[in-house]
Amino acid sequence: MIIPSDRVKGHAAAAFTVLVWGSTFVSTKVLLVNFAPVEIILLRFIIGFVFLCLAAPGGIGKVDRKTEALFALAGLCGVTLNYLLETYALQYTKASNLAVIVSVTPLIVGITASIIYRERIKANFIVGFLLSVTGIFLISFADGSEFSFHLRGDMLGLSVSVVWTVYTVASEKLSKKGYNVIHMTRRIFFYGILFMIPFAIREHAVPNFEQWAEPRNLLLLLYLGIAACALSYITWNYAVRVLGPIRSNLYFYASPLITVLFSVLILNEVLSPRALVGMMFTLLGVGVSGDLIGNIRTMIDEKKRRKR
Repeated sequence: MIIPSDRVKGHAAAAFTVLVWGSTFVSTKVLLVNFAPVEIILLRFIIGFVFLCLAAPGGIGKVDRKTEALFALAGLCGVTLNYLLETYALQYTKASNLAVIVSVTPLIVGITASIIYRERIKANFIVGFLLSVTGIFLISFADGSEFSFHLRGDMLGLSVSVVWTVYTVASEKLSKKGYNVIHMTRRIFFYGILFMIPFAIREHAVPNFEQWAEPRNLLLLLYLGIAACALSYITWNYAVRVLGPIRSNLYFYASPLITVLFSVLILNEVLSPRALVGMMFTLLGVGVSGDLIGNIRTMIDEKKRRKR
């Protein structure tokens, strides 16, 4: 049984994860000037894997073939395909297009989870989705540019949402088995790295260790590897375990908002009035989709019962 305090921790974990992941676009943008995308992705997950090995030695023990296949599927979809498809999509479509398209992820997760677990999608979920997507659209096209369709890139962007949905379902099933969340995440990383190596070889991605040794590049890589990979995947897997796949994925709506804030703070980009309105719509959508007011009332009522 999930108690209110666990829900609070779950929401905090999801919020932390999206906060960090929202900042990675800025960090990666800086590194892409000198490094290949596959090189950055592979190195950051290797660093994350090593960090998890040091943080929690040991393993989850022997598992059956079906469970091992789930770990492999989670690694393939949540690590390898998720990042590579996003990178390839950006080569054929605009970043603003991608932000809007990927924002349908919570809806796809919600529909998939409702089919698997035979749960009815509530009206507030759909209303919140429409509000959030409207906000993300305003944020992504705050400069006044228009949405233009790019078949290959936009389809690749939509596939990012699909593979993340598969990862969410697979990781949620693994979480139910009660594995230590660090050991579980580390095993997923192992398969993600394994599946990514052929792509790195195909792209001839040979690390330039002299450039990586430069302080700024090294710090950004460590941030991406430790904070954005190791720690964030742990907190995300914990959030999915506590909140479930539908509620945890609602936090993805806030990712473009966070990216904009970091762009303003670090890259000195200007926050337009349209983007500001978009941020308000996005936050409102998250609150409505997750029935934030209802959850707060439930926690308050639960505390009152305990005091009695």
